Amino acid sequence: MLTHENLGIFAKKMMILALLSHTVCKANAKSCTVIEPIPILHKYYQSGDFIIGGIIPQILRPYNPIDYSDHPHHAMIDELIVLTKNYQHTLALIFAVKEINENPQILPNFTLGFNIYDSYYEAKWTYHSAMELLSTQKRFIPNYRCDIQHNLVAIIEGLDIDVSLPIANILSIYKVPQFTYGSTAVMNNQRESLPFFWMVPNETLQYKGILQLLLHFRWIWVGILAINDDNGDRFVQRILAGFPMNGICFAFIERINIPFLDDYISSISEMIGIVEKIKKSKANVLVLYGETRTMIYWRWMLRLFEVKGMVWIMSAQIDLFSLPYQRDWDIQVINGALSFTVKSCKLPGFQHFFQNRKPSNSKGDNFLLAFWEQAFFCKFSHSHTAGDICMGEEKVENLPGTVSEMFMMGPSYSIYNAVYTMAHALHVLQKLKSRYGSMAVEQRWKFQNQPWQFHHLLRGFSFNNSGRNKISFDHNGELIVGFGIMNWVTFSNQTFLKVKVGKMNHMSTSEQEFSINDHEITWHDIFNQTLPLSICNSNCQMGYRRKSLEGKPFCCYDCNRCPEGKISNMKDMDDCFKCKEDQYANKEQYLCLPKVITYLSYGDPLGMSLVLSVTAFAVLTALVLGIFMKHHNTPIVKANNQDLTYALLFSLLLCFLCCLLFIGQPTKVTCPLRQMSFGIIFSVAVSCMLAKIITVVLAFMATKPGSSMRKWMRKGLGSSIVLFCSLIQTGICAIWLVTSPPFSDVDIQSEVEYIILECNEGSLIMFYSVLGYMGFLAIVSFTIAFFARNLPDTFNEVKFITFSMLVFCSVWLTFIPAYLSSKGKYTVAVEVFSILASTVGLLGCIFFPKCFIILWKPQLNNKDQLIRKIT
Repeated sequence: MLTHENLGIFAKKMMILALLSHTVCKANAKSCTVIEPIPILHKYYQSGDFIIGGIIPQILRPYNPIDYSDHPHHAMIDELIVLTKNYQHTLALIFAVKEINENPQILPNFTLGFNIYDSYYEAKWTYHSAMELLSTQKRFIPNYRCDIQHNLVAIIEGLDIDVSLPIANILSIYKVPQFTYGSTAVMNNQRESLPFFWMVPNETLQYKGILQLLLHFRWIWVGILAINDDNGDRFVQRILAGFPMNGICFAFIERINIPFLDDYISSISEMIGIVEKIKKSKANVLVLYGETRTMIYWRWMLRLFEVKGMVWIMSAQIDLFSLPYQRDWDIQVINGALSFTVKSCKLPGFQHFFQNRKPSNSKGDNFLLAFWEQAFFCKFSHSHTAGDICMGEEKVENLPGTVSEMFMMGPSYSIYNAVYTMAHALHVLQKLKSRYGSMAVEQRWKFQNQPWQFHHLLRGFSFNNSGRNKISFDHNGELIVGFGIMNWVTFSNQTFLKVKVGKMNHMSTSEQEFSINDHEITWHDIFNQTLPLSICNSNCQMGYRRKSLEGKPFCCYDCNRCPEGKISNMKDMDDCFKCKEDQYANKEQYLCLPKVITYLSYGDPLGMSLVLSVTAFAVLTALVLGIFMKHHNTPIVKANNQDLTYALLFSLLLCFLCCLLFIGQPTKVTCPLRQMSFGIIFSVAVSCMLAKIITVVLAFMATKPGSSMRKWMRKGLGSSIVLFCSLIQTGICAIWLVTSPPFSDVDIQSEVEYIILECNEGSLIMFYSVLGYMGFLAIVSFTIAFFARNLPDTFNEVKFITFSMLVFCSVWLTFIPAYLSSKGKYTVAVEVFSILASTVGLLGCIFFPKCFIILWKPQLNNKDQLIRKIT
């Protein structure tokens, strides 16, 4: 049974064994014999209590292919090509370590060191660099350490996922924390298994930012150029899934293969195809997604082929690099470009540190020598050409921005923060270690600065760096930070300026996620400082709708005029829509106008003319009545039932006056009143005509000897006929009034531009019954008058009644189709006109001849003339 005493003895034995193993290892280290591979020439080591490893790609390393006839050796390597701007990444790590070692508040009594390797942008060199960091110092023994101090605490690496993943596969075995300042495009199911801590924003945020940028400026027809690797595949998949859902189409999607230096010539045919698509496309916006070398390759294309001015949208991993022979190449084509950038900060002392970095005071820094030679076009070795010797005192601040920048760039700032993150984490562990120093040996082992101990600590870790900026990680090990949006402004001397015009904030912050200042943006000269458009075809104007073209993306379409009665009040509408019921579409079909309320009013020209006509005919009827009353003792007035004549004239007068009920705004009173009054009064008038005819016919028939018609000839016969016929019409109107009376209504359908206030007849059956009954009376009157047309015609009204009934029937027969085909106030006008026409027909045909005799032929208005004609 184990006791506390036994455990203590066991711990001491284990410590002795550990020391012996280190001693043996140290003693035998010199006897290790391993065949060394091709060495990594570019590295920089500084000792310290804790070592931070760095795998920072800075150099393109062309080499001759291995033919297996000889063992590979470094003499086969050709001239190196340095990406000079990346040297700042190494400086950022060195500068951060220097600051921390000089700061007594962080890791007192401990020093940080570093061990930096170049990966040469290749997976095999990346593996090699990682194994070097995990192997014995100055000896390459994979998976074996002969050094006493195993003090590698973290590794900072890479600009793209092709570099990061190979390292992660190795470091996950050793549980060494891995800080990446490159792409975060790692699948979610890989995050838990890999020792990643991301010093850059999540890649998803960049996808959303590009989408928001396109939507903000309404660029819906864009070209895509993406690097042909896993990152590019993932980017294309994401935009194909999300962008079309937001109304964005792709003019083309091309993949860029980044060839190695000796493959550029063979890739020219591929370049030609891509450039031709760009030239032919109507897209004015090009999204360029790639990594560090993408711009180098793309500048080849711009150099070889003339590409039109457009808006470039570049991902955060892309920067404007220049190889030595590209330094003087024109960069005006990217003027006005927009790029996403990792957040940076102007750190005090960094620019001075960079300026004072000289080959003479930087022993062991192999990166600086390579940087210096290519940045200043000189050699440190012996040269026979004047001016080619590097003096070592050249001014880095005089270098153009495509070669080197004095202010800390986004990737460099990420490296700087990664160093500070590890320093603060180590500081926390040291404090815990000192706090529990009096604990038993078994408990102190929990705070031995083992690499695996940092993983839990760093997730959710937060601190303020030397620039007083808060650095925070979430539970996935991702830095809580957003992207900046920069506008590239180029100048004729091949210099450029990056102006911050917007940002894409992390979703966890309280600030607005996407923001941009349009007025701060400088566009390419070809756009004349106006907002560029990027559409497949011209926008459909208001009043038109889009029609998809078969076989084309949905952003390409024809523009068709909206159907009648519909509008489109915005550009590029997919469909037109109807206005509200009380509105109508204007002529151009882009605006809904309020419908005008209309009815047959007294102020309307048509209504005014009808009122004048009604007044004139009413006055004329009154004059006729006055003439007849004045000459009531004359034979022509007495000849045909004086009472019926007065009743007829009075009913005709009322017929004229009832027309006024049809003019003016319909109300719940006037609507029933006008139809009822018209029906009853007109029936009285026609009944009077019928009574006159029957009276005349019976009178002549009764004069024959032995005629049985004399019994019908009694006083009041005509009045009885009028009363009987009128009562029938009154009954019809009463039934109409009780069952479904006319009422005021609003018609918004008949006229496009008008709301018609009208009287709804209620029951059309009853309406046509009233008209039909009047028609029946008229036909009966016409029939009797027609058969009695041969009676003596002096003072005889039968012939005149025949013509009047003919006029009456003709008017009302034409009324029905005219009434049904007219709309709005014209329907009312047709009815008023029919009333006027038929009434004038009765008045003119019957009374005008008599008035003519009374006024202008009085010699015919005597009893002798009447007897002479009868005999």
